[in-house]
Amino acid sequence: MNFSASLASLSEKFYHQFMKIYLASSNKNKKREMSEIFPEHEIVTPADEGIEFDPEETGETFLENSLIKARALHLITGQPVIADDSGISVDALGGVPGVWSSRYAGPDFHRGKPDGSRIPQEEQNAMLIAELNRAVSSGSLDLEAGKKKGLFKNGPRSAHYTCAMVFLTGVNEYTAAVQVMEGTLLEDVKEARGEGGFGYDPIFFLPQYGRTAAELSADEKNAISHRGKAARIIQAVMGSR
Repeated sequence: MNFSASLASLSEKFYHQFMKIYLASSNKNKKREMSEIFPEHEIVTPADEGIEFDPEETGETFLENSLIKARALHLITGQPVIADDSGISVDALGGVPGVWSSRYAGPDFHRGKPDGSRIPQEEQNAMLIAELNRAVSSGSLDLEAGKKKGLFKNGPRSAHYTCAMVFLTGVNEYTAAVQVMEGTLLEDVKEARGEGGFGYDPIFFLPQYGRTAAELSADEKNAISHRGKAARIIQAVMGSR
C-alpha cells in the first residue's frame, strides 16, 4: 500500500473513531449524559458555539420531534447531528404525559398551558403522582385488559420512559432508534430521591434495582436507560459506516 493509500485509510479510521457531533438540545444534563454515552466523540450544543436554536416541536411522536430538531440544527451547521426526544408515559393515564412531558402541567393541561409557560419540575412530579394516585384509587383500571396490550408490566403504577434518537448526516439521511425503560411511579412525591439524572428521574422507581433512576450511577443508568439503549444502536451504525 502506498503512502497516499495508507493516509486515506488512516483518515477513514480516525473519522470512524472521532467526530464532532452537534447535539440538538440546550439541556446541560442531556449533554452530560450524551458525552458519557459517546466518549469517543466531541458532543457540542448550539449554545456552546453561540447558535440560537429553539425549533418548535410540533410532532405528535417522539420520533417526529427528534427529526424536527435534528434537521433544524443540521441546516444551520451542515454537520452531523444527534437529536433525541424523550419523555415519561404512565400506563394508567393512557400514556400521559408522553411527548408533552416537558410541558405537562397537571390533569387540565396534559399538553402544557395555553400561554406556553412551563412549571418547575418539582411541581410536575407532584402533579403527575397525584393524577396517577387518583386513577389508581378510582378502581376503574382494567389491569388484565391493559396487560394484553403490553401495559402494566410492573403493576398499576407502571410507567416507562421512551427515547427516540436520531443520528443525522443529511436532511433525509439518518438512522433512528426508539427504546424504552420500564419502571413505576412512587406513591408520594415526598419519597422522591436521588441526585443524579434529571426530569422525572427522582420519582421513577426501578423495581429491579430498588432505587429511583436518579439514584443510579451514570454507568448503571446508561446501561439500562432508554437513552443509553438507543445510543448503543446509533453507535453500532456509526461503527459500520
